[in-house]
Amino acid sequence: MKFSEYKYERPNLEEITAKFQEAIEVLKTSDDFSKQVEVINEINKVRNYYATMSTLCHIRITTNTTDEFYEKEQEFFDENSPIYANLEFELAKALLNSKVKDKLEEKYGKQWFRLMEASQKVFSKEIIEDLQEENKLISEYRKLTASAKIEFDGKINNLSQMGPYLVNPDREVRKNAEAKIMEFFAENEAKFDEIYDKLVKVRTQMARKLGYKDYVEFGYLRLGRTDYDSKMVANYRKQVLEDLVPVVIKIMEDKAKRLGIDELRSYDLNLDFKSGDPKPIGDRPFLVSQAQKMYASLSKETKEFFDFMVEHELLELDAKQGKAGGGYCTYIPDYKSPFIFANFNGTSGDVDVLTHEAGHAFQVFSSRNYEIPDYYFPTLEACEIHSMSMEFFAYPYLELFFGEDAYRYRYKHLAGTISFIPYGVLVDHFQTEVYENPDMTPDERKATWRKLEKMYQPYKVYDNAFLEKGTYWFRQSHIFSNAFYYIDYTLAQVCAHQYFIKNNVDAMSAWESYYNLCKQGGSKSFLELIKVAGLDNPFVDGTIKKISKQLLDYLNSFDQTKLI
Repeated sequence: MKFSEYKYERPNLEEITAKFQEAIEVLKTSDDFSKQVEVINEINKVRNYYATMSTLCHIRITTNTTDEFYEKEQEFFDENSPIYANLEFELAKALLNSKVKDKLEEKYGKQWFRLMEASQKVFSKEIIEDLQEENKLISEYRKLTASAKIEFDGKINNLSQMGPYLVNPDREVRKNAEAKIMEFFAENEAKFDEIYDKLVKVRTQMARKLGYKDYVEFGYLRLGRTDYDSKMVANYRKQVLEDLVPVVIKIMEDKAKRLGIDELRSYDLNLDFKSGDPKPIGDRPFLVSQAQKMYASLSKETKEFFDFMVEHELLELDAKQGKAGGGYCTYIPDYKSPFIFANFNGTSGDVDVLTHEAGHAFQVFSSRNYEIPDYYFPTLEACEIHSMSMEFFAYPYLELFFGEDAYRYRYKHLAGTISFIPYGVLVDHFQTEVYENPDMTPDERKATWRKLEKMYQPYKVYDNAFLEKGTYWFRQSHIFSNAFYYIDYTLAQVCAHQYFIKNNVDAMSAWESYYNLCKQGGSKSFLELIKVAGLDNPFVDGTIKKISKQLLDYLNSFDQTKLI
């Protein structure tokens, strides 16, 4: 069956509620272990069904944000997902109080129960209206960014389609492209401010209703973080500032020399080479066919996975008007199907996103047979290890995508993954400041962003007055849609860098560790997973310093005369 044939229907919440209530009653009253397992199996089918319909709706509305049918269906989920969350909340409460909880923990593992305990702390019927409001605001942000129609180069472009102009070798083109993009955000500044202000207020309100001082701890628990807290993250940010930012400053100094620019500006930072950045040597069908060759060669497991994705048409990759920006991987449980969504625009980013999202998809494909839906994916920071590491496992095959330009791409990609970490840490630090001080005005938030930007990205200089006042973050959808998520990318990048280093020493051992990690799914917490994988803990003092030195050695091994 092709993805287009996957059947969507609006879930009947009354029927679903009745099934949850039946299951909850048995879990509360029965002390028969086998009966409870039977009930868990049945209710997990219901949970998978609801997730399948919600996911199909999400895929189809993001593929075409102007689709009236799916727009109404998305409104249904925005309105009803908090009500459904209450059913999950009551189910979790019954499981946590089960008379045979010890046996259930033994069968299903402790992580499921830890996740449920965290979920109990961040949900109550009294915040259902707040959750509905949050959903509506996130949908409003998504629709606003998808509405961009930017006149440039004789065409009407959305935000994704402006990407190639930001890496154009002509400096004037880059400068003007950045200015045109920011014109869209400047024209809608009041709207972006309003949406975010309401999001901060409603999230803070939820946290306070449930007894938290602010949204920070509440937000961590919402993300299922059971083995680290904001203090550990603050110490990690300090390591990045002290040990990794100097490496990125060196990367930027080398870039300025290569480009022949005395002082880099913000619109120069995406370009790495004077002759233009490496580009894929083919279009979407070509790239997919080359990816199929790569995954066939990498391992028998990746061959099976990627052939499945192609045969079932689970790759939605073309940029087009009305399509939501960005890229993601999701999972459709009833069809045991990962799904990859992206916006190809002819830049090297197409290969980035194809390998990155394929890492997510391969992981969930490898753990799709868990009995517990909560184990299909791990928590978000662990999820990103799979995606970012897959980008590095693609290194030996990059000639398939770039031909002779693979050498320059490897440098660009490695340097980019290092440079990204301080930016990701900046996003997290900004959100921490915002949610610890929820009464900040929009102007104070922008000033805070710019202050932190100067700490973590001291090389970022703006010509654009709108950007100078601290508005770049309007473009960072995670800040709006999933508060505190972004640090996960950086923690995972530190782990992925370790796979890069391991792969250069012993490729077979590195792959075995990675595939074993994928098969674990979400059955363990973040710190447990990195222990299983044999990776150094990013929170431990000295980890960033050690990895930074190894990465700088690799960067210095590139012949700069070939990086033109």
